[in-house]
Amino acid sequence: MARTHLPRTLGAAGIVAALVAALTLLTGSGLAAGSAAQANYAPANTAAPTISGTPQVGSTLTAGNGTWTSDTTPTFTDQWQSCDAQGNSCASISGATASTYTVASADLAKTIRVVVTATNPSGSSSATSSQTAAVTQAGTGTTPPPPPAGTPPGAIKTASGLTSIPASSVAATDRLVIDSVKFTPGRLTSRAPFSGRFHVAEANGYVVRDALVKVTPLPYAWAKGGAEVRTDQDGWATLSINPTINMPLTKNALVMFVRARVEGQSLLTGSSTRRLVQVTIRR
Repeated sequence: MARTHLPRTLGAAGIVAALVAALTLLTGSGLAAGSAAQANYAPANTAAPTISGTPQVGSTLTAGNGTWTSDTTPTFTDQWQSCDAQGNSCASISGATASTYTVASADLAKTIRVVVTATNPSGSSSATSSQTAAVTQAGTGTTPPPPPAGTPPGAIKTASGLTSIPASSVAATDRLVIDSVKFTPGRLTSRAPFSGRFHVAEANGYVVRDALVKVTPLPYAWAKGGAEVRTDQDGWATLSINPTINMPLTKNALVMFVRARVEGQSLLTGSSTRRLVQVTIRR
């Protein structure tokens, strides 16, 4: 009996071992296949993202995500880009990562596109929209004529015939110029807020858009100048100045330092400039 029982026992053990090995192999293969399949379930774009809205300075563009396949519902992020008029030389617009984008004066005569990135637990992938038409000035519906040859990158012709360049095209070795100042009202008779308009040009005579302008009244206790404001396409920045109760209303003058600079450049060694101006106070 013992001789018969032992081989049977060993035979059963061999069968069990074989089954365990087979199951292990099958399970391992299944895990490997599952991992490979999971890697293929990162979102895949089947219809490109879209842009709705009018490509005009000051208008808002809205990104559409396009169509994607995904094993789970993906999340979306956006990055707006500015390209040349032919849709080439595209670069990401700093800070433009929302689903909407307000067209800036620096985009004039350029085209805009958006890169949408879809993400799920298995990975991420991106797709890019088509470019918009060339950005126009609001109210005209036309692209400005090209500037003369040899002008800095981004140069455009304004309606007044001047050549406007983006502040980003002003080299640190060049110099900005605050060449015109206008106050409304032109004489202060109360402590009500008033506005100052400051025109920024470049030493070679180009008007500069998107330069940052700041006003600092003196003495500090007499008025507050507020935050920096960017110049428009024609080189003008309009700032609100708020007198305080400390400003006298007798015959006098409110003195202000006006500063214009290029974003990202050093205030000491860059192209920034300052001008001392004043507005009359007389009740």
